[in-house]
Amino acid sequence: MGEVWRARDESLGRHVAVKCLKPLGTQHDRSFTCVLRERFRREARVAAALQHRGVTVVHDFGESDGVLFLVMELLEGRDLSRLLEDNRHHPLPVPDVQDIAEQVASALAYTHEQGIVHRDLKPANIVRLTDGTVKICDFGIARLGHDVGFTSRLTGTGIALGTPHYMSPEQIGGDEVDRRSDLYSLGCVLYEIATGVPPFDLDDAWAVLAGHRDTAPEPPSRHRPGLPAHLERIILDLLAKDPARRPADARVLGRRLAAGRAAPVHVPVLAVSPAAARAPEPVGGGRTAPPSWSRDTDTGPGAAGTGPRPSPPGPAAGPSADDGATAPHTGGQAAPAAPSDTEREAETEALTAPAGRHEAALRLGRLGHWTEAAELHRAVAGEREHLLGPDHPDTLAAHYELAFALSRTGHAADALRVYKKVAEARIRALGADHPDTLATRQEMAYVLGRLGRYADAHRVYTAVLAARERTMGAGHPDTLRCRHNLAFTLGRLGRAADAHRMAREVAEDRARVLGPDHPDTLVTRYEVAYELGRLGRWQEALGAYRDVAEARARVLGPDHPDTFAARYETGICLGRLGRSAEALALYGELVADRSRVQGPEHPETLRARHGMGVNLGRLGRWEEALAVSREVCAVRERVLGADHPDTLVSRREVAVCLGWLGRWSAALAEYRVVTAARERVLGPDHPDTLAGRADEAHCLERLGRGPEAVELHRSVSVLRRAVAP
Repeated sequence: MGEVWRARDESLGRHVAVKCLKPLGTQHDRSFTCVLRERFRREARVAAALQHRGVTVVHDFGESDGVLFLVMELLEGRDLSRLLEDNRHHPLPVPDVQDIAEQVASALAYTHEQGIVHRDLKPANIVRLTDGTVKICDFGIARLGHDVGFTSRLTGTGIALGTPHYMSPEQIGGDEVDRRSDLYSLGCVLYEIATGVPPFDLDDAWAVLAGHRDTAPEPPSRHRPGLPAHLERIILDLLAKDPARRPADARVLGRRLAAGRAAPVHVPVLAVSPAAARAPEPVGGGRTAPPSWSRDTDTGPGAAGTGPRPSPPGPAAGPSADDGATAPHTGGQAAPAAPSDTEREAETEALTAPAGRHEAALRLGRLGHWTEAAELHRAVAGEREHLLGPDHPDTLAAHYELAFALSRTGHAADALRVYKKVAEARIRALGADHPDTLATRQEMAYVLGRLGRYADAHRVYTAVLAARERTMGAGHPDTLRCRHNLAFTLGRLGRAADAHRMAREVAEDRARVLGPDHPDTLVTRYEVAYELGRLGRWQEALGAYRDVAEARARVLGPDHPDTFAARYETGICLGRLGRSAEALALYGELVADRSRVQGPEHPETLRARHGMGVNLGRLGRWEEALAVSREVCAVRERVLGADHPDTLVSRREVAVCLGWLGRWSAALAEYRVVTAARERVLGPDHPDTLAGRADEAHCLERLGRGPEAVELHRSVSVLRRAVAP
């Protein structure tokens, strides 16, 4: 039906995939041609409306010289069909099966909520990228749930839709199809990648269809003994003939998968001896070849796949292992002697345990448990370095994830050291412009920013951006992410005008490439608003933050942390514009919402409460402002610590309130606590420390202690001149 080409988008300078509808010969009648062309156009409209990490991004579509085309993101990875072929149709490691299942379930939940049913889910339409991300492709026969009549006209031509090995019973019978049909197809895919064979591995297409309609599938454990019971139960539930007996929807499926994989499971693995591993595939023996019809329709065992697997040790390290596979039969000849149970267990543990723990650490990170994730990544990195060597791609991947987790737990300096080692090794092995190398260097720049080394971060971001534009194009999502980070860094270097200009350009490009309401686009629009505030353009910033808040509420939900953040900044703008009553009302609502979702003592809830106190003061309600500021300060000191920057901000606000109430001695005492802590943490010449000294001098003046105030002002002036550039 179509061809897919690798291409370069000249206007945006990026590599893309272009799908073209094959020209139809004269043997097809006009109505058949019209149906196929309309189906192609619908694929473009449906796919272009989807914005999810697990769905292929569609950039454009159109027609040229009578040829319809669809421009999509170019995916660097392999579909599950190819992965299984490369793995000689041995099943995938259980952690990979579970990870693929969860990611596809998430993507299906999103598409189903948009009213779209894929209707052709199969291994060839599921791609696993090199970074482990799983994406669903090809919505060529997707059905819009609200457009049944149009779908009926398209399918009323007698054209068989779907692929026999993965079609649901209701699809085969021509009955009404809904999202539960996609869940059945997903069950077929999971069955195949978990066992190496589809549920009905038969030589005749009609026998396959009849099997789906009338026959219960064999339990997967008969093909792969030791498969986790919870995973087998989920797969069999997905393959229920009656749609009502399948999981209610993909969200329910995702929760079941997550719950099932929470407990560690040991999966027996049979090792392949070195001789068997090197032996050629038998002809006339071993696994039955796929039927001839499947090769033409891109279905069945000949079209199936595997995710990233632990790389085997070198020849000196002993035999390799294939998860869940026995040594292949050698065409009637006696198979080599199997290794002993002790040898098999040692090889299994050496090869599969680090991979399983690596996946477990990634899951911990996704759940926000970064400390535990870092500990596990560190252990995996050590094991892989011992087993595979320090520069092996799997070892470097574990070190990279360790650095990422360290940066999320506040250990930025440690993360930077690890990133540098990974970057140096990847430059040697892969080259300076390889995507993995660039990803590492970009994370280095991020950590440099976290350390306050913005000039160094700017230098690294600039170099990475040049490489990304040269190799990927200016409009590639990774290039846009780097440009966004560079704009952020420019702002922290005090170059607000440059930061605003670049952020605005990135927001426009992201809106064109990803869509105006894509989360990444909204992040950059948020940065545009922030830089407008730094430029003193508060009215424009207010409008920008409000737009972002509304879009995030629509796309992410009203209770998402990013939505809350945009609402908080809206309050900042209102206060700066002198609209303190509106700001106070906004912060009151935000405190209630954050308390409900995140808890009353969450740092962001406390930040909103602090905003309430500030605006109470601006309204002249100083006693109320003092009470709120003291409460927030006390909670922050207990939760965050006495020297935490947020605690010190609250303590300073207490001092401000005391000053406005004429209680200058009490205010001076609070200011001195703040300044002492800042000097201890930041140093005596830090701008915040010097600002605290100036506050002290102001109190001394109010108390009639002029000579002390003059002396303090003089010392502050000397320190400021000393640190001035």
